[in-house]
Amino acid sequence: MQKRAFWVSGFLVIAVMLAIMAVAALIAVNVALPEWGIAVTLLAAVVIAGLLATGLIIISPNDARVVQFFGHYVGTIDRPGLHWTWPLTEKRKVSKRIRNFETDRLKVSDADGNPVEIAAVVVWRVVDTYAAKFAVDDFVNFVEVQAETAVRHLATSYPYEAHHSGRTSLRDSSAVSEELTAELAERATSAGVEVIESRITHLAYAPEIAHAMLARQQAEAIVAARFKIVEGAVGMVSDALGGLREHGIVDLDEERKAQMVSNLLVVLCGDRPAQPIVNAGTLY
Repeated sequence: MQKRAFWVSGFLVIAVMLAIMAVAALIAVNVALPEWGIAVTLLAAVVIAGLLATGLIIISPNDARVVQFFGHYVGTIDRPGLHWTWPLTEKRKVSKRIRNFETDRLKVSDADGNPVEIAAVVVWRVVDTYAAKFAVDDFVNFVEVQAETAVRHLATSYPYEAHHSGRTSLRDSSAVSEELTAELAERATSAGVEVIESRITHLAYAPEIAHAMLARQQAEAIVAARFKIVEGAVGMVSDALGGLREHGIVDLDEERKAQMVSNLLVVLCGDRPAQPIVNAGTLY
């Protein structure tokens, strides 16, 4: 689990290094030492300053350094600025900036067995540097692979489009995106990654069935439109018969009512203009 590493201001340590070098130079100049004594003094000052310099580190905003001492995890420093931590430590950079990537267009079968092409964009960032560096081999590749796995699982769990009311489909972007984000968040937790958002960016039938599915959609649209037309026509015919009866305009028997209903439905439901026929005789 991520923990805070020890650190102090890097400017303070630089001041200490300069002071050590200055003291060594004053000793070499003002103190009566043999040549080897002067050399040892200057060498010691250089070695100490060099050891202190190995602990200096510069961190940019939204970056972090994972500090290791001979393989042992010491902690993480994520505060921007010039810092100093334990010397002779390895400091591995981990970016905590928000990242995003788009998966390849994956060809899978939906819940109804239809081949579809699907792709998604994932927005994520590192929140646990320890898990990101030590729990998985490559956390960036881990997130990408898990994202593709989650997208495939999502595509096989829902149909491309719902043919029955109340059934969720892949085209219901809000519901599907929430489930994809939740599944990705669960998969990426082990790598110390937070999934902020995910969205489907491409969704289409596979080329081999796209034409057939387009014809099916057109047929369903035509049927739905005809249903609305017939439903409206029936209401208009009912209102017409009720108005004739209510106002006593004409009294029709059942046979004439049936003929009138048939004519009105043909006029109202037909896809071509009706040709009027004037009846110069009687109704009977």
